[in-house]
Amino acid sequence: MLQHLKLLYLLLLVPILVVSTSFPPAQAKSSLDSWAPAFDPSGAEYTYILSNVSHPAIEGVGVGYRIRDRVWEETDGRIYIDFRPLSQLGGEKDVLRKLKMGAVQGMLCSSVAAANVAPQLGIVNLPFVVDSFDKLKQFRNTPELFEPFSTAGLRQGIRVLDLTGYGPYGWATTTPVRTVGEAKQVNFRIAQAPVNTDLYKAWGLKFTVLPWPDVPQALQTGVIDGLDHSAIVCNITKKFEIASYFTRINYAQGLFVHLTSERWLNKLPDDLRATFLRIVAEESADTRKRTRQQHADQIEDATRNGVTFFSMDPAEKQTLVERAAPVYKRWEQKIGADYLAKVRATLGGAEE
Repeated sequence: MLQHLKLLYLLLLVPILVVSTSFPPAQAKSSLDSWAPAFDPSGAEYTYILSNVSHPAIEGVGVGYRIRDRVWEETDGRIYIDFRPLSQLGGEKDVLRKLKMGAVQGMLCSSVAAANVAPQLGIVNLPFVVDSFDKLKQFRNTPELFEPFSTAGLRQGIRVLDLTGYGPYGWATTTPVRTVGEAKQVNFRIAQAPVNTDLYKAWGLKFTVLPWPDVPQALQTGVIDGLDHSAIVCNITKKFEIASYFTRINYAQGLFVHLTSERWLNKLPDDLRATFLRIVAEESADTRKRTRQQHADQIEDATRNGVTFFSMDPAEKQTLVERAAPVYKRWEQKIGADYLAKVRATLGGAEE
């Protein structure tokens, strides 16, 4: 009897798991046909499985295909980058486990999830630290800032190669939000990340932690009436069709942190490793420029389609900056007080 009950439970659970995923693998594969490689990868000596949860229409994701094609060409087909976006390999926590085990060799991991590898990686998600395209460029190109970040996960066997992104964070809402007082009337969806939870508690704002696949229904039913995300993602994924107001908070850059297996990297011959690392660096730098342009383009497109954009008054934004102070105190213990102080001093204060 007990076995029959267990079987019935499993049969009922399977459809729940299937419908909870925004892009089932078969659907994701069919939607990516246009990105299929123009070569036969079967003869590659080395395969690098690279995962991401988002859509390659976002420049910070599409970089995976650009890296794939250049690496294939410049290594004469010896390395194949098997890029798997749209959660084909599962959610980020699942893929991180696969990366640590060696079942996956690389991951374009969202910055909100990257702190699960090492607390130091949470520095790029702290408020008003890496909060502009210029600061992101400076952070990446300053060795004393980027090297500790790059090597923070080596105890887990993971190295950070580079950074791409999806634009500055703000608030997409169903009603106009110009002030902190108006923001208090909104229930914001935030990511499943401790930095975000700490920040919204410090700001004194209502929030709901939701997986991204649950957001469309939550918006449609009014469970939430605001999103903590970037204009690029909100426009490309059609969230502006419901939340048609956007407040430019610019408290952080939405980033994809390129994680790689140190073990896989060390197995490559010196010439192939050098080529691989060079191409990743060059394409990531180019993609950061593309993302800056995509941010402007998506705002222009959204504006044409009726979305209203607000820039918060400096005094109102300063309130958010001041209320974020406890978040630094809490996270400097995890990140390292000296490293956090160095990054903040080098990059400067909050962007206007």
